[in-house]
Amino acid sequence: MRELKSDYSVDRGLATLGPDMVGLRTLLDARFLEWARSCEAAPMLFPPLMRVKDLSGFDYFRNFPHLAASVAKIEPAKLEAEYARKGTVEEIPNAHMTASAHVLPSAACYNIYLYLRETKLDEPARITTIASCFRNETEYNGLERLWGFSMREIACIGPMDAVQAHLLSFKERIQGFLRELGLPFEIKAANDPFFQPTNPRVRMQLLFPTKEEFVYGGSLAFGSLNFHRNFFGDRCRIQAADGTPAYTGCVAFGIERWLHALTTHFKGPERAIRALTGATGRSPAM
Repeated sequence: MRELKSDYSVDRGLATLGPDMVGLRTLLDARFLEWARSCEAAPMLFPPLMRVKDLSGFDYFRNFPHLAASVAKIEPAKLEAEYARKGTVEEIPNAHMTASAHVLPSAACYNIYLYLRETKLDEPARITTIASCFRNETEYNGLERLWGFSMREIACIGPMDAVQAHLLSFKERIQGFLRELGLPFEIKAANDPFFQPTNPRVRMQLLFPTKEEFVYGGSLAFGSLNFHRNFFGDRCRIQAADGTPAYTGCVAFGIERWLHALTTHFKGPERAIRALTGATGRSPAM
């Protein structure tokens, strides 16, 4: 009989977590949910698939086509002839698949903005969700870079000042928590393009960074602060109280990357659990 390890294993970008890692993951996400409750973010869960048509409205396939993992059915005509009488099947040829109208999400927050489509907000909305996300990569590396992973996000939708305050308060809270925890980190500006390179808004992105990342070990981004300006408000026709397109911003936590950083620094899940249990993560700014 194969013995189940207490930590984790990864096979071609897909991770299996053992009991200790699940315990650490549960504690970690409970902390993120506590932070979400403190800013009155409504907890929601969305469908595990996204429509190609919806993502196309965000220029997704212009900017991120390499990330998309499509979902399709086997052609009904192929079911009996090709599969019903077969034994082992190792792969399904493209020619056997129907056209794909859905993809697996590569980020958790897209569904939040789609959920608020065609609404007018009398006051800022705050929503948190967690999703299984998928990104095609040229290579995978342990828990640092996975094909399938979990992402917790806490989003704010409303006027610009409310969104910026949301991001600033979380920046301060996360920094304080990491220092209390004793986990070394850096904050680095990053680029997350929503516009074509020829779009004038790209120049504004270069002047005013829209994404900051919390980085462990010099290169592993395990959390981010994302300011989308009014891009999603405009595309989803979400209005702020004054009738203008709402601004949006989200705080994103890559769960497995947090697990990697914590277990690497504290040399295993047990010590990481003790450190996480002892850190309050409270901030007067929230």
